[in-house]
Amino acid sequence: MSSTGTKGGRGKPKSSKSVSRSQKAGLQFPVGRIARFLKAGKYAERVGAGAPVYLSAVLEYLAAE
Repeated sequence: MSSTGTKGGRGKPKSSKSVSRSQKAGLQFPVGRIARFLKAGKYAERVGAGAPVYLSAVLEYLAAE
């Protein structure tokens, strides 16, 4: 049941550029900076991975209004 002859699953090329979390989410607001502020501001002991992405999207939406 092995798929012979396919070239899938080889990973990404060695010289690939890094993609920011803002680019992955399709946002203009900086997700990494907002995550850093959330962690440094002591709003909670731990900050989830999706929280700064969601907050960036909300802030970007409000700024566009």
